[in-house]
Amino acid sequence: MAKLLKVNIQKELKEFDLDVDFELKKGCLGILGPSGCGKSMTLKSIAGIVNPDNGFISLNDTVYFDSINKTNLKPQKRNVGYLFQNYALFPNMTVEENVAIGLGKGYDKNHLSEIIKRYHLNGLEKRYPRELSGGQQQRVALARIMAYGPDVILLDEPFSAMDTFLKEQLRLELVNSLRDFDGFSIMVTHNRDEAFQFCDELIILDKGKVIAKGDTHEVFENPRKVQVARLTGCKNISRIEIIDDYHVKSLDWGLELEVSKKLSPNITHIGIRAHDFSSAKEDDLNAFDTLGSSKIEMPFEWEITLANGLWWKYDKQIHEHEFLVPDYIKINPKNIILLEE
Repeated sequence: MAKLLKVNIQKELKEFDLDVDFELKKGCLGILGPSGCGKSMTLKSIAGIVNPDNGFISLNDTVYFDSINKTNLKPQKRNVGYLFQNYALFPNMTVEENVAIGLGKGYDKNHLSEIIKRYHLNGLEKRYPRELSGGQQQRVALARIMAYGPDVILLDEPFSAMDTFLKEQLRLELVNSLRDFDGFSIMVTHNRDEAFQFCDELIILDKGKVIAKGDTHEVFENPRKVQVARLTGCKNISRIEIIDDYHVKSLDWGLELEVSKKLSPNITHIGIRAHDFSSAKEDDLNAFDTLGSSKIEMPFEWEITLANGLWWKYDKQIHEHEFLVPDYIKINPKNIILLEE
C-alpha cells in the first residue's frame, strides 16, 4: 500500500491564523520560512503536542486528528519521533540509557548494541549528555527516536544553535542517518541551504499561510512570487514596467531587459540570482556597464555591488586575490525570474 501523510489544519494564533494543507507521499518535506511564521506550530500539531482548532491529520489509515469526528490521538499513540532543537536528552541518564528509552521495557540488549553502533556512539555508552559534543548529542537523540521505529520524524531547526563548522559536519551525518529511513521526515528550517540539501519537497510558509509548495528544485528554479524568491535566496528583485510581450523596464535598476517567456499582466517584479551574471561586450543582449561598482573579497567569491544596486557574486579560488571587474556584464534572458507580488 502506498504511504500517505495528510495534513490540513487551522489554528488561530496571536499574530496570524495558521492555515496549512499538504500531502506527503515519500521522502523528506521541508517547511521553509522566516522565524515566527508557524513552522514549529505545524510540527507540534502533527506530533500532538498542540491541538489545531480545526482540520485533519492522518497517516495512511490512521487518523491522528479530526476536528469533525472529535478524534485526537495522544502523542504516545502517533508513533512520531520529534527531534527538538535542544535534543531533549535526559541529563541524568547515560547515552545507552537515553537510547534504551526508545526500545521500551524488556528490550533486547543486542538490539541496543546494534543501534549504538549504527549511530557511531561506540565508546560513549556510559557518558552523560553534558560530556558530549553537539554532534554526539544529536546522534543520541536521533538513535533514541529511531529505536522505537517511528513512522514520521519531525526535525525542528536541528542545526540552529551550532557554529558553521559543526553544522556542515552534522548535515552530512543527518543525511546519512535518514538515507535508510523508510518513513516520512519533515524538517522545519529558515535556512535555504538546509532545505535544498535535505528535502525532496518543499513548502514555504509566510505568516501562517502556504505561499508555495512542490518539488524542491522546481520551487527554487521557479519561485513565482516575490516573497518565495526572497526566501529561496534571490538577492536582486525589482519592480517592473512591461514594455511589450518580451521586454521590461526595471524600475529599481533603471535597465531595459529582454525576458525569455511571454509576459502576462500579473507579472509585477523580476528577480536575478547573484551568480547568474557574466562578462559582456557593450552591444551584447541585456548588457550594461559596471561604472561605480565596488567589490569585497570573500574566501571563495567576489561580491560586487553595482551603482544601480544590483549584486553580483563571482566565484574565485582561495589563493586568488586579484579581480578586475569587467566594463560590462549581462544577464541571459532565461535567468530572469518572472514574479508576481
